[in-house]
Amino acid sequence: QVHLVESGGGLVQAGGSLRLSCVASGRTFSNYAMGWFRQAPGKEREFVAAINWSGGNTYYASSVKGRFTISRDNAKNTVYLQMNSLKPEDTAVYYCAAGRGFAATQMEYDYSYWGQGTQVTVSS
Repeated sequence: QVHLVESGGGLVQAGGSLRLSCVASGRTFSNYAMGWFRQAPGKEREFVAAINWSGGNTYYASSVKGRFTISRDNAKNTVYLQMNSLKPEDTAVYYCAAGRGFAATQMEYDYSYWGQGTQVTVSS
């Protein structure tokens, strides 16, 4: 069992930055990959970024590559999502998720535990 709690969301102007955090408890944090997903109003949840167990491999959706950075601190049981150059289309509820295994993946079915989500709103 893994419990995930996100924080760091809020309202920001276009071009601004936010840093999301997700603290995990339960299973040994370094035993699984982590991912960030988002869901905008009226849309399906989509992949944003993922990181493997050690932090050595990362993957990004094309829409955020070059603007967002995922990282993890295994000593703090925390994964981060640094979001720069934010755009109105980044507005969504952002969810962190714990993977079933070590490898980073962009497929939802590879994640077994999900946080409650944190709202990010980017104004134009």
